[in-house]
Amino acid sequence: MLASTLELMETAHRNIYAIGAFNVYNLEGVQAVVKAAEANRSPAMLQLHPSALKYGGSPLVALCLESAKNASVPISVHLDHSTSASAIKLALSAGMSSIMADGSHLPYEENLAFTRDMTELAHAQGAIVEAEIGRISGTEDGLSVSEKEAKMTDPIQAGEFVRATGVDALAVTIGNVHGEYRSEPRLDFNRLVRIRERVGRVLLVLHGASGLPASMISKSIELGVCKFNVNTEVRQAYMTTIGSDVCTAEKADLLPCMEESIAAMQEVITEKMRLFGSANKAHLHETPYAMMLAAQRYRG
Repeated sequence: MLASTLELMETAHRNIYAIGAFNVYNLEGVQAVVKAAEANRSPAMLQLHPSALKYGGSPLVALCLESAKNASVPISVHLDHSTSASAIKLALSAGMSSIMADGSHLPYEENLAFTRDMTELAHAQGAIVEAEIGRISGTEDGLSVSEKEAKMTDPIQAGEFVRATGVDALAVTIGNVHGEYRSEPRLDFNRLVRIRERVGRVLLVLHGASGLPASMISKSIELGVCKFNVNTEVRQAYMTTIGSDVCTAEKADLLPCMEESIAAMQEVITEKMRLFGSANKAHLHETPYAMMLAAQRYRG
């Protein structure tokens, strides 16, 4: 069923697990997420990066929304890392229940202004907003930030930012990176504790979950993170499959190749759902409150 991102995250936070937000690009990716969610009775998020939205446009959004509606478990659709007001307007008009207004590349005051404007726009349409303070290093989907450009989230500034913008969720930078970790991950959990204290009820998000060990995932959830973004490992499973014999043999057929890629991605997604603790939690979202938010996209 098509769910509210707000309800998914609030319920996860309240019950101490996290929602997996999986980047998708095509039918195979969408099916992999939905199949994994249904098989594991897990809530999930179908997430579109701006590059995927630009490539697939409204038809790709419609595919995600229709697939979520027809799923037997709660699934929401989210726009990730958008720096464009026009893309955000497209996502909202197409029916997404959440967007990420990403002004992290801007000076602080400009980030604040952009995020505040996009939050007002989204809230007027019943959607919620994720923003980012600090800047995550790494490369993913054309987004490339060097270690020199990266900046840890300042707890005091984070508190000021969420109060000034009215955002619902905050992506934090505590040592996490986009793409692959080139060395052993090190997360600053003391910083995360201070951020949690400063931002009040705002929901916390951690990008760059691909490659984080189970102990760090568990600790992050314990300290308030209720959404993890996952892209790299799922995308790698897809790319490995289309380079395999089933897809490259002289008489290879397209449908078996597509089915193989779905299965490979589904395996990775299943692992993440179990790691995040969302497996077998779908029933927690089947409440009157959840149904109301999904039907009305109302921010209460």
